[in-house]
Amino acid sequence: MAFDAGMLRAIVHEISETLCGGAKVEKISQPSRDEFVLHLHAGGVTRRLVFVVGTNVPHFSYSRIERENLPTPSMYCMLLRKHLVGAKLVEVTQIDFERAARFSFSARDELGFGVTRTLVAEMMGKYSNLILLDGEERIISAFRLVDFSASRVRQVLPGMHYVKPPVQEKLDPLTSDRAAFLAAFAAYPKERPAARFLSDTYLGIAAVTAREIARRAGAAAEAPLASLTAEALYAAHEAWFSDVRACRFIPTLVSDGGGVPLEYSYAALGGNGLTTREMPSFGELLDAYFGERDRAERLRQRSLDLTRFLSRRESQLVRKLEAQREELAACEQGEEYKRSGDLITENIYRISRGMTSLRALDYRVDPPAEVTVPLDGRLSPAANAQRMYKLYTKSRRAKEKLTELIAAGEEELLYLGGVRGFLDRAESEQDFIELRAELASAGYLSRLKDPKNKKAPKARPLELQTANGYRLLVGRNNLQNDMLTFRIAAKDDLWFHAKGYGGSHVILVAGGEEPPAEDYTEAAEIAAYYSQAGDSVIPVDYTRVKNVKKPPASRPGYVTYKTNSTAYVRPRKPLGVK
Repeated sequence: MAFDAGMLRAIVHEISETLCGGAKVEKISQPSRDEFVLHLHAGGVTRRLVFVVGTNVPHFSYSRIERENLPTPSMYCMLLRKHLVGAKLVEVTQIDFERAARFSFSARDELGFGVTRTLVAEMMGKYSNLILLDGEERIISAFRLVDFSASRVRQVLPGMHYVKPPVQEKLDPLTSDRAAFLAAFAAYPKERPAARFLSDTYLGIAAVTAREIARRAGAAAEAPLASLTAEALYAAHEAWFSDVRACRFIPTLVSDGGGVPLEYSYAALGGNGLTTREMPSFGELLDAYFGERDRAERLRQRSLDLTRFLSRRESQLVRKLEAQREELAACEQGEEYKRSGDLITENIYRISRGMTSLRALDYRVDPPAEVTVPLDGRLSPAANAQRMYKLYTKSRRAKEKLTELIAAGEEELLYLGGVRGFLDRAESEQDFIELRAELASAGYLSRLKDPKNKKAPKARPLELQTANGYRLLVGRNNLQNDMLTFRIAAKDDLWFHAKGYGGSHVILVAGGEEPPAEDYTEAAEIAAYYSQAGDSVIPVDYTRVKNVKKPPASRPGYVTYKTNSTAYVRPRKPLGVK
């Protein structure tokens, strides 16, 4: 469902009821580029008022979801802090019946004089904006500045007076009367859907709202307007908006059979064959609907540059390895060069300058066979033999070098695959900072678009517990893998890693004891889960930490080990992990 004018009115009503004479702005945070959070304190309670002004379903509401902030807030966030932190939110109103609201604050300027500040939230798809006004309705700044090149109809620039969004040529459902409805009904094409008539005629009605009003009037899904009488449809329309006028709202979540949210509404919905649930508040309703999706989108945006880099580098490596393997296959001809050089040497008395080929018996095969050896007529017989030996030596050296390069390329491909696995499981800004720090230490940072030398916060490995109470420490990236294995783990702790796959080092903290066999199995299953392996049974190596070594100048996370055992397990997701 779209965040329509009715939903906005319901949320404005919910916020207004909690102001308690004025909610103080304690702080302002910015979890993502297009998301701002006002922390409001009123009546002894602190609430998070979240504004999402991205083009993908913009909305605002109270939220209980804690969001991790950007390491560096934007200039617009700093401006909001300057003008609104310490101010009191005294009134929230909807602008007409539009998807826009005004948040009026009582604040003080730099000299301590009382001033008025207004934050206008326009939730209008790609035109969504968050605009800060002074006491004279002049624009201080906006999340999206709109100049004459972007719009000739309405500009949003500092110093200009605020102008409401252009009015659509539709009726206001809160103020229009029966006569206007009947006139619009008579003029609308009767073959079109009844729900379409409502959304085309009236402001602020989303498709799901229009369908529900038509259903209450007796129309089936996508039924034409001709299937209803004007009086029946008007009665359902008027009943719906009489509740809206009186602010009688019901936060409703619609889910499928698996509990996945599909729709949300400010009134009860029916007739769709799906599960509906009344939520305690609109804040919790939108948390349930947008929470996981917004989190996934934020993670996707933050990981976009790393994902592109890894995909590009992996593609380059795959192409390079294919070419090197082809060259290596061609090097197998080196033995032919050596054989030709030997045959020329053995039959040198038969060769004279100017000959272009030599036919001779090769006694190295049984039975001896006659072969033809190509010669360079410009060279002497001895020079022809030396030429073949040089080609053999060159081919042998190329084979040795290509073998080394292919091994290094395969190792790098495995490493990058491991980093991709860590990236897929990243859950916070700290995880991304640490992954960037790891790529920097591995020499890749210069290839990234945003190679800022940001100091990573203190690492936080994942900590779990086995069924018998033993601690399990899981590295979230290769830097953490090194830290866990060589700085945190004791020598007698147990070390687990998926064999032949990039992934996490898992430490089973034994504390000098010998854990039960089921704890070994559980640790191995978790090591398999936090690796590149799929769902099939895979080998997991394990040994004491004292047997694990790190070669000098090796990549982050790369280790060698000895006296290990191997368990074959199926990856298993730990309990309590999302």
